[in-house]
Amino acid sequence: MKFWETMTGSDLTREWKAFEARAQALPADHRAAWEEIKAHLSLYADFTGRNLMPILDNALALLEETASDGQSIHEVLGDDVKGFCAALAGGEGARGYRDRWREQLNRNVARKLGRLGG
Repeated sequence: MKFWETMTGSDLTREWKAFEARAQALPADHRAAWEEIKAHLSLYADFTGRNLMPILDNALALLEETASDGQSIHEVLGDDVKGFCAALAGGEGARGYRDRWREQLNRNVARKLGRLGG
């Protein structure tokens, strides 16, 4: 990877476009699941573009493989796409944006109260 690509993220843009092209070849129900997976995984704050790409690649590969095997999306993911994404993100307790913002807010309030009270 070249320095300029790393700084501008153009390599990620190329990779993202390749994901979307692959997803367009999926059956409609698998493509809908792909959209849900992207939406749910984006909620986890511990992912940046660089470390999220391999996870998305593997999830898309799973959808491609199961579509080629003729499995329905229900057979693969069940009814809980959100739970599937939580498992991909590291379990039900994986930190999300809200967790990070809550911790930041608590730190800021504690720091302000410490200045005012002491």
